[in-house]
Amino acid sequence: MSLHNNKNVKGDMALEDITGKSVPAIDVFAHSKKALVHHLMDALESRGTGVRSNDIKWVLTVPAIWTDNSKQFMRKVQKRYSFYPLIAGIKKDHLLISLEPEAASIYCQHLPTEKLSGAESGFTMAKVGTKYMIVDLGGGAVDITAHEKLAGGGLKEISRATGGDCGGTSIDADFIQLLAKIFGAPLIHTMKREQPEAYLDLVREFETVKRTITPSKEGKINMTIPYATLDSLCKKHLKEDLPSTLSLSPYTNTISIRGDKMRIDADIFKNLFDKTIKNILALLQEIITRKKTKEITMILLVGGFAECSLVQAEIRKRFLSRRVIVPEESGLTVLKGAVLFGHNSKAIGSRKIRVTYGIWFRTDFNPDKHDQEHFIESNGKAKCRDAFDIVIKRDTTVTPGTTVKKNYHSLKDDSYVDIVVYVSDKYDPVYTDEDGCTRLGGAKIDISDPSESQELEVEFVFGNTEMSLQAVETKSGNSCQLTFDLI
Repeated sequence: MSLHNNKNVKGDMALEDITGKSVPAIDVFAHSKKALVHHLMDALESRGTGVRSNDIKWVLTVPAIWTDNSKQFMRKVQKRYSFYPLIAGIKKDHLLISLEPEAASIYCQHLPTEKLSGAESGFTMAKVGTKYMIVDLGGGAVDITAHEKLAGGGLKEISRATGGDCGGTSIDADFIQLLAKIFGAPLIHTMKREQPEAYLDLVREFETVKRTITPSKEGKINMTIPYATLDSLCKKHLKEDLPSTLSLSPYTNTISIRGDKMRIDADIFKNLFDKTIKNILALLQEIITRKKTKEITMILLVGGFAECSLVQAEIRKRFLSRRVIVPEESGLTVLKGAVLFGHNSKAIGSRKIRVTYGIWFRTDFNPDKHDQEHFIESNGKAKCRDAFDIVIKRDTTVTPGTTVKKNYHSLKDDSYVDIVVYVSDKYDPVYTDEDGCTRLGGAKIDISDPSESQELEVEFVFGNTEMSLQAVETKSGNSCQLTFDLI
């Protein structure tokens, strides 16, 4: 979620653990990747398969709503940690990035009707022309896109990816807020800092219990709590034991303690879901109202949080005219789809550009287009500073490998040319410093012969899961060494 929420991810980005201790994010991801790689390789070795790391194409799944910076960050992990042989040994062309809702969509093409809860007998997602929305309900983020089934088996993205931080863990956050109303936020922070194991046990227990809640649930919901720890903290910081503290809270009539169990009224527990479900429904409604998606007749729920029957029920209630389908073991659909994507990365026939891409440049000042604030004079000429030269607009449909070409030139004695890439939420941004514009990164293009000016043709490559650049010197046709650094 830190990579999602931070729209300008950098290599030195730090994360905090629950005690507030800071650590480089790249270390966290490197150790996570190392653990996963070693887990697989140990399993393959113990089974005598003879498979080596270099025999494997590794597929890393990321949210479709992630920025290009966050995707590149995940690639940088293996480059930095060369002392992890398995990670460093994964070659660039052996590591494929897959977008999570796409992977789930690919996997669901192969499921029989009996594996799709909510589908009528004989239903198949493989029918040409079928339009549906994929809602990946994960722990942190909700990631949504829409596909149309094409002749030949491919999938066409008909609506750019949308999402937000309203996954399952946002309900955990509301549960912690409930505890803060009982015990006070300072005590909860003290528990996180001084008793992190007890705090994590409490969160994990809530995670387990919340999966069992149904719309019809009544009475009390029992969950185990670290009673001794909470009781000790209450006595130390609040001068009351745990039961007394609870009796003085707003929940004295709806929450009780019995042994090491907290007994919560079902209505109070279900209310913890309200805000998150409301945010999910708003995201779905926003996509449904888009011009290209009004014909969608089916909503496919995937991801671990999709197994929550409360969420399923509310989505079905809101979108009565659309069939809501939940695959069996929906928490594994992304994983299994990623394997299929690794075998056929062309399964997605086209994608929608999520943001408008452009280049910072200085152009001739046009009083009909440019405002006086961006006027500058350069070498006696009227120029516009910080102009946004559009490369490709948001919502453009592109096939994998689509290229957009731009021409640049170097000055004599220049050994390289720098270009700065910006992105914008707007369709027609004019300036790189306006609201909604963000600096994506810089590209450094090396010149083979600095002794003379060179004309350069830069190709921006779109339509894959990652945007890329390449450049050639137009006169000689030589490919240029190009570094595109986003973090």
